Amino acid sequence: MTNLGDLEIFAKVVSTGSMSLAGRALGFSPAVVSKRIKRLEDRLGTRLLQRTTRQISLTEAGQGFYDRVLGILAGLEEAEFYISGRSTQMHGTLKISAPTSFGRMHIAPHLKAFMEAHPELAINLVLTDEFSDIVGGGFDLAIRIAELTDSSLVARRLAPVRRLLCASPDYLAEHGEPGDIDDLKHHRCLPAHNGDTWRLNGPDGMISLRPEGMLVTNSSEVIREAVISGLGIALRSTWDIGEELKAGKLVQVLPAYEGSHNVALSAVYPSRQFLPAKVRLFIDYLAELYGPVPYWER
Repeated sequence: MTNLGDLEIFAKVVSTGSMSLAGRALGFSPAVVSKRIKRLEDRLGTRLLQRTTRQISLTEAGQGFYDRVLGILAGLEEAEFYISGRSTQMHGTLKISAPTSFGRMHIAPHLKAFMEAHPELAINLVLTDEFSDIVGGGFDLAIRIAELTDSSLVARRLAPVRRLLCASPDYLAEHGEPGDIDDLKHHRCLPAHNGDTWRLNGPDGMISLRPEGMLVTNSSEVIREAVISGLGIALRSTWDIGEELKAGKLVQVLPAYEGSHNVALSAVYPSRQFLPAKVRLFIDYLAELYGPVPYWER
């Protein structure tokens, strides 16, 4: 029978993309890791990894084997929790990727309650506005705000995302309010930080706009502060500017047009037969916290 430790080493090498990093995480030298991988390949009679001086990649057989190994390791973790009676007492580290602004505003403030309920579980929260490579980066899950199309990942919808066009009262007092969608070309619009097209649902269906503005930035939070300060009109999510709308610091414009309803807040994780208990618990926690009508919409 294949040594389970070899399977863990193999999975760690794939997730980190490096024998050195895998060895560091598991407490082995790179030479030991290399020897254990070779032993596993000899045992299976096939090459699992392609090795060069610069990178490691999976062979076709290695990819299929890796997909199944993840399920085995996750199932063992579940079995250990069951036997030890620690199904709600998680341990280890939960590595999460999340969008920068959303993570700061709607994940970080709620970590205390989750971590107090599971005091032996450490959280590694990585905030980035780029889509992280979940497997390559060794993430247990990622929180994403998007229309998800990647069938190689499993996604659980956590909450709807409502995006609307907005501006400050000062901007509207100076420049007037657009009467229809064509009026936007006469206004100062603030493009998305990532250059995404504005995809809007309107009375005549879906339309796409690519606003060109004087402000270009790679930060969503810069766009947020710019629209609040009165610099122009932006397409923002209500989770991001809900408080400003309630306080009157921002006003919705052209309410007949809102962002695509296909965009949602989702938890995404590698496809596997068994979901580790720590991942399931955190996803359940967020799903209950946000719900079908999230608190920022109430």
